[in-house]
Amino acid sequence: MPSPAGAAPAPTPAAPARRRLLPVVLAVVLLLVLAGVGVVVVRPGPVAGWLGDDAGSAPNAVGGTPEPDPSDVLPGPDPNAPTPTPDGLRAALDPLVGASALGDRVNVSVADVISGQTLFDKGADDGTVPASVTKLATAVTALAARGPGYRIPTRAVAGAKAGEVVIIGGGDPTLAIDKKGYYPGAARLDDLAAQVRTALGSTTPTSVTVDGSVYSGPVYGPGWDDDIPTGGSGGAVTALMTDGARRDPSAPHGAAERFAEPDLAAGRSFARLLGVPGDAVKRGTAPAPAAAGGAPAPGTELGVVQSPPMIRLVDIMISESDNLVAEALARQVALARNQPASFDGGAAAMDAEVAELGLPAEEITLSDGSGLSRNNRISPSLLTDLIRLAASPDHPELAGVFGGLPVGGWSGTLNERYRAAGTAAGAGSVRAKTGTLTAVHSIAGLVTTADGRLLTFAVLTDRVPGGKETAQPALDRITAALAGCGCR
Repeated sequence: MPSPAGAAPAPTPAAPARRRLLPVVLAVVLLLVLAGVGVVVVRPGPVAGWLGDDAGSAPNAVGGTPEPDPSDVLPGPDPNAPTPTPDGLRAALDPLVGASALGDRVNVSVADVISGQTLFDKGADDGTVPASVTKLATAVTALAARGPGYRIPTRAVAGAKAGEVVIIGGGDPTLAIDKKGYYPGAARLDDLAAQVRTALGSTTPTSVTVDGSVYSGPVYGPGWDDDIPTGGSGGAVTALMTDGARRDPSAPHGAAERFAEPDLAAGRSFARLLGVPGDAVKRGTAPAPAAAGGAPAPGTELGVVQSPPMIRLVDIMISESDNLVAEALARQVALARNQPASFDGGAAAMDAEVAELGLPAEEITLSDGSGLSRNNRISPSLLTDLIRLAASPDHPELAGVFGGLPVGGWSGTLNERYRAAGTAAGAGSVRAKTGTLTAVHSIAGLVTTADGRLLTFAVLTDRVPGGKETAQPALDRITAALAGCGCR
């Protein structure tokens, strides 16, 4: 496993050629027509209206008196609101961007979502270590490559020997053993086992073979810190796993102990459901379908379960900053583009997808999909371009990137932020993905100004001298300034 680059300063890349503005005319951006892509996703009530859902239209499940509509957490964007001026933003942001707590490499992009006008930039085109903000690129490319309604299958087929069952991992990290799984709405092994028993009829299962061959290459990412495999925030990336490789699916959100061999652990759980002993579980590959043989013939499908739709997987990845879901989605981009489902293949496929979307792919260099790798580089302006593209009515399939974004002072990784003096303006107005590694802190997303104008921003720092206790409030002051000012 490569040694981390933690203490070494990130190199400053050469500035790329001047970027062009996206040729996209944006309307009222976040009136997202998710029904147009054939997927219905229920949003949390307080943010539903901001995303274009009708928070009051859902039926009351228990038949009681409906609760009153919640007050807005995020103000709706006003397309007629005045746009901040570059001079006004520079006067407001320059002192904050220069804060010593952020170090000597703070790269920033701020743009108007509707017009696409760049309003503030400082090193905006420079590749910077993004940490978990990488997940925004993973979300957009996964939605573009697979579509919001795509579901990842986990299949079982008959093996070459009588009674052998082969479980084929398709890369669904949310797969559960039973109804007590970590991820709501996940596919379940007990459902798959019931299908297998029905398909086998009088044939008794005698062994389980785990086929994870859809993935290839190392199970840990290049540029990951040494403690990631055992620290609970990451783990081995295999095509078959249950509950994001968690040993205890009831563990609360956050770091959790993971299986070192998630595929075999899932295979043993499946075997137990079939009444097969754990020592009869091994890795292997499924046989090709045969026209003749036992009953059922080798390769015959015995059952299949499907993951939640891609839009829901993106929600999970963004809202929980789930690293193993992110790596699974990067591999789905690779599979959709006929690339190897590996760290290298996923990174290459995401890069190609960015280029196909008409964005400057030279401003993104990836080694993983989660942002755990210190080898990743993304420019702030590419991130703001990605966000504007996802908000475009020309790309409704990308709108799902917004559903899971944490809300300042309200949810996710921003739940406890924007509560201090000097940052309160960002509470309920900032919706963003955060990123944190040692010496790396980042935030990128959307903010509604005091005048009602919708902006997109990205602030990336990768030479932070202190810890998150000083760096995160400094980032919050920047984004809160965007929320609190007209800056004209």
